[in-house]
Amino acid sequence: MQSDASTTPNLKPGLYIVATPIGNLGDITVRSIDVLKRCDAVACEDTRVTGKLLKHLGIAKPLWRYDDHTGEEARTRIVSAAAGQAVALLSDAGTPIVSDPGHRLVEAAYAAGVEVTSLPGPCAAIAGLTLSGLPNDRFLFAGFMPSKAKARTDLLAELCNVRATVIFYETAPRLTKTLEALSELWPERPVAVARELTKLHEECRRGSARELKLHYEEKPPKGEIVLLVGPPVAKHADAGDVDALLTDALETLKPSQAAAQVAKATGEDRKALYARALELQRQ
Repeated sequence: MQSDASTTPNLKPGLYIVATPIGNLGDITVRSIDVLKRCDAVACEDTRVTGKLLKHLGIAKPLWRYDDHTGEEARTRIVSAAAGQAVALLSDAGTPIVSDPGHRLVEAAYAAGVEVTSLPGPCAAIAGLTLSGLPNDRFLFAGFMPSKAKARTDLLAELCNVRATVIFYETAPRLTKTLEALSELWPERPVAVARELTKLHEECRRGSARELKLHYEEKPPKGEIVLLVGPPVAKHADAGDVDALLTDALETLKPSQAAAQVAKATGEDRKALYARALELQRQ
């Protein structure tokens, strides 16, 4: 694929957030290729990784490193350049800003009045969610799982009551330790391990945390991993408990508000609780 940058007009100045493939190079979008052809420079997490992608696309651009170690001075230079030129921001793979240092650059761009444009594309967290088969009407992306055991336990305790599928990024060497923690703290919740997404050996394995831990102890995983945990199983209260909770709530709340509060606390159906709240109010 050859670049025709010499004959295509430049982009208007600004910072362009460009999503890149997480494995399969065929996943890059036509719009992303167009921006990379027409931009003036590229700020990227690793110039070697981005250099290989641009070479594959037949594109040559100045590459400016921007990673976790980039200081304020370099960030200011990139933002200043984006005020008069089109600067693309790339991570090593996937959508920039998601669990990488790019958000500080975007904040600085907004503060300087530089226009920011986002080009959607590959994202490991979303790819893992759609592949997992876990509930996806509500989900929480929790980023990278902490490497220390106590911090990992503290995070899981903090998230235990979140009624949504929780998505983590995890490394292959730490996966079994995390699954062990999940088996102790969230033993009844469904888990999915999605790895090597979009690549030749893509895998999504589902089961309990304990089942998956035993599997990966026998067959240590490779590659980058998206770890997904389904929402907690609703704990249904008996009728007497529900009535007591509704009665207490109705002392200060309307029936609809009382039903919503009790539904959140018990996992019971809100419409059924609302009907019961109306009955209790009439008694």
